[in-house]
Amino acid sequence: MTIGAMAVIGVGWWNRIFDFTGYGQLLPLVRNSLVVAVVLGVVGGLVSVVVIQRDLPFAVHGISELSFAGAAAALLAGVSVVVGSIVGSLLAAVVIGALGVRARDRNSFIGVLMPFGLGLGVLCLALYQGRTANKFGLLIGQIVAVDTPQAIWLVGVCALVALGLGVIWRPLRFAGVDPESAAARGVPVGALSVAFMVLLGLAVAVSVQVVGALLVLSIICTPAAAAQRVTASPRMVVVLSMTFGFVSMVGGVLLALGAAVPISPYVTTISFGIYLGCRIIGHLRPPSGRRSSSRAPGR
Repeated sequence: MTIGAMAVIGVGWWNRIFDFTGYGQLLPLVRNSLVVAVVLGVVGGLVSVVVIQRDLPFAVHGISELSFAGAAAALLAGVSVVVGSIVGSLLAAVVIGALGVRARDRNSFIGVLMPFGLGLGVLCLALYQGRTANKFGLLIGQIVAVDTPQAIWLVGVCALVALGLGVIWRPLRFAGVDPESAAARGVPVGALSVAFMVLLGLAVAVSVQVVGALLVLSIICTPAAAAQRVTASPRMVVVLSMTFGFVSMVGGVLLALGAAVPISPYVTTISFGIYLGCRIIGHLRPPSGRRSSSRAPGR
């Protein structure tokens, strides 16, 4: 292959990934997508703070597989994919939450749950005879085509998650840091675990609609993991995590608008870039600035 031919192929690939032709005319078409991206980025960043503190990334992945199965089953049945995704997420979240803080039991169950959910979802997609884009959208996301009813659903669920977290935030953080002391002080540790898992299930269900079941960790885990690399302040971790989630989601939508590939590679790349930058900054900071930020506020 000649150098000229390789250059042409390279330009072709680049134009598929980044193409801003007529970008101004396309922007009004993704108004709903941008609204959802803003809300989900902020709420996802907030949820990820608790996910990282309570060491639940594996649980997020397990819930996403059942969310995918529920969405795929709903697609096959011809009903709301959002509702199916939420039902699948909540079923997984409630069961995982009921296992409490016993990490070994929880992780073993999730290890069994994940392949089952993925296999069930693949079966439903194999039986589905509709558009191929709908199939792959559940795995890799398709937020650029969000319609108004779906946007209302997604924003409403995000608002419910944010409200629920606001109610249980302080005791939840305390129970996550020191469950024994929290229980001794009368904090309902078990109930809080189930309540948070339900909220996490809702957040995962919404995220699956955006970046797909395979890449949901980029919204629910990475923002807080990055924030903890650059600050030891619990409040700043929350602020930075929500900011990182916002930048990843909105940036992903804006870049995906002029491309011929799904949104998920953009969201995950931006999210990973933020995390990598934060790791470098954290590595360059003095050792005294790298203390854990997982202390519960108000203890």
